[in-house]
Amino acid sequence: MLFKAQVMSPRSIVVLCGPTASGKSAAAIDLAERIGGEIVSCDSLAVYRGLDIGTAKPSRWERATVPHHLIDLVDPQEPFTAARYVEEADRAIAAIGARGRTPVVVGGTGLYLRALVEGLFPSLPPNPEVRARLQAEAAAHGWPALHERLVRVDPTAADRIAPSDPIRIERALEVYEQTGRTISQQQAESAPQVPRYRTMTLVLEPSRAELEQRIMVRTEAMLAAGLIEETRAALAAFGRGIKPLGAVGYKQVVAFLDGARVDRAALAQAITTATRQFAKRQCTWFTKTQGQRFAAPAEILGAIGTVEQFLHG
Repeated sequence: MLFKAQVMSPRSIVVLCGPTASGKSAAAIDLAERIGGEIVSCDSLAVYRGLDIGTAKPSRWERATVPHHLIDLVDPQEPFTAARYVEEADRAIAAIGARGRTPVVVGGTGLYLRALVEGLFPSLPPNPEVRARLQAEAAAHGWPALHERLVRVDPTAADRIAPSDPIRIERALEVYEQTGRTISQQQAESAPQVPRYRTMTLVLEPSRAELEQRIMVRTEAMLAAGLIEETRAALAAFGRGIKPLGAVGYKQVVAFLDGARVDRAALAQAITTATRQFAKRQCTWFTKTQGQRFAAPAEILGAIGTVEQFLHG
């Protein structure tokens, strides 16, 4: 091991965040090895069992190198929320701290990360009537049309919610229709004055060209590893209604399996394009995140001294 024994506040965490395909996983393993850490995943898809390729889960070797938490928690048909994530992450962080280790929270799901560090704002109870009407409109016109409505009423929320994310579009519009105020305003006003954790945040921000190249390479690797077969198996086992199959990568493969008139090369391009768009939204989110910023994964290791000072502070 390359780390020194340390006395650390049980509520201190290191966060490594950034867009998909930016190299977070490998950098996190290197970082955790050097500071005596264990990784707490912050990925809304990695929690689902049996969907490994399209979610880019750490390999068995990576998980054997450094302990990973909050991966493979639920079956694909089970609901999973930000509140459940915070509950599970709190439990994992407490256990890691009790072992004298450093929790390293790693991922690109900004909503989960904010909920963990800042807390969840008081939730408005769901309104079945409003939800039924929104779902009927989506069935008639598509969720992208409702996303356009969200752009008009709450551009801040629309920036971080994909047009293909029906659950969050529905929730944002539901809150606005019930209260006359945007979900973004309510989240900002309810942010706690004291963060839930003492946090050092490292933000990975590759250049646009570098990120696009990484996305292309990863897309080809996923297809070669069996993304189509994994998607076909999930469809057969759980049907097309499960949340993970609406995610980037799986969604394009589902269309391909449904008989979309594209070949494998066109499928790869469709996944690459959708992933690039998703990464752009993530970059927008993390632009507002305070922390040290790095253009390449290798640069993060240069901050080890600063991280150790934070942990000993």
